[in-house]
Amino acid sequence: MHNNDNTCANQLIQAEAQSWDYILSYVRPSCIKCAIELGIPDILHKNVNPIMSLPDLVAALPNLNPSKSSFIPILMRVLVHCGLFNYHQQEGDDYSLTSAGRLLAENDPSSRRSFFLFAQNPVVLNTAASVSDWLRDDFPTAFETTHGKSHWEYCAKEPKFDSVFNVAMASDSRLISNLLISDCCKGVFEGLTSLVDVGGGTGTVAMAIANAFPSLKCIVLDLPHVIGDRKGTGNLEFVAGSMFDKIPHANAILLKWILHNWSDQDCVKLLKKCKESIPSKEKGGKVIIIDMAMDDNSSPSSNEQLVQAQHFMDFIMRITYASKERTEKEWEKLFLDAGFSEYKVVTSLGLRSLIEIYP
Repeated sequence: MHNNDNTCANQLIQAEAQSWDYILSYVRPSCIKCAIELGIPDILHKNVNPIMSLPDLVAALPNLNPSKSSFIPILMRVLVHCGLFNYHQQEGDDYSLTSAGRLLAENDPSSRRSFFLFAQNPVVLNTAASVSDWLRDDFPTAFETTHGKSHWEYCAKEPKFDSVFNVAMASDSRLISNLLISDCCKGVFEGLTSLVDVGGGTGTVAMAIANAFPSLKCIVLDLPHVIGDRKGTGNLEFVAGSMFDKIPHANAILLKWILHNWSDQDCVKLLKKCKESIPSKEKGGKVIIIDMAMDDNSSPSSNEQLVQAQHFMDFIMRITYASKERTEKEWEKLFLDAGFSEYKVVTSLGLRSLIEIYP
């Protein structure tokens, strides 16, 4: 009986610890946002010595009220626990960036700073907070429950939020660009003479590919308000238009994190448009897709953090765009429904996969 009492008590203590994690989970992103806005990751990133003392860090913070400098070690303690900074005790309290912390520095080539700030934007947070209301109303998305219009309509009407969104997508594109032109992915573009980056935004990915492959003509297709007055140079061109109306003809079409924004029906429609714009497989025609292939944590090799991120992303896509992330079987069905004959998962890019499909 005594053992049973101990077991019940331990279970209760563990459940309470888990509940406190849920209750206080808002503190983590708040502290990260504070660090970004104060410029802490940037200060450490730019510092000649990778390890920086607390007094030097405090002295480097712009516009900090001196009476509140004693709070900085409290903030840093939380962020060390979050895995963004390393703590070193040499002559005093010293800090350095971890690999994850470097991704929050503005000038890091693979920075996630803009994407993090987008995720903390009130427009996004208020959408997530309205899910229970959405489940009781007739709107197709929680975004429309909260803001009265779709995400894309809101972006078209609110240039400030549209800019935050596009900057975030561009920062994600820089990370993907670095992977695409690395040895693990370069072969995907070899032999191509032309490529259309559909929904390519401000052209971050296309520019990287165009620079890495000077003989490859790259075209960025996106909506007029996204393209704006951008002009191409050399082997890079910008075209304003809707991907559902017409896609320029090319050897290959790139869809980077596009299809997860759309329903199955719209994806099939878009893939059919892509198929119309490329030559046969024998002539080198293909569609290159960078998107998530949903995993589950039943596999021993699964990365638990990536699996959780995939499930969170699936949740976000459903409440924001009435779309979803997909498993490999669901992708295969879309490809076949759109008239493609074959597909290949080329490689994993962390959260996402690189997939080639052939007509």
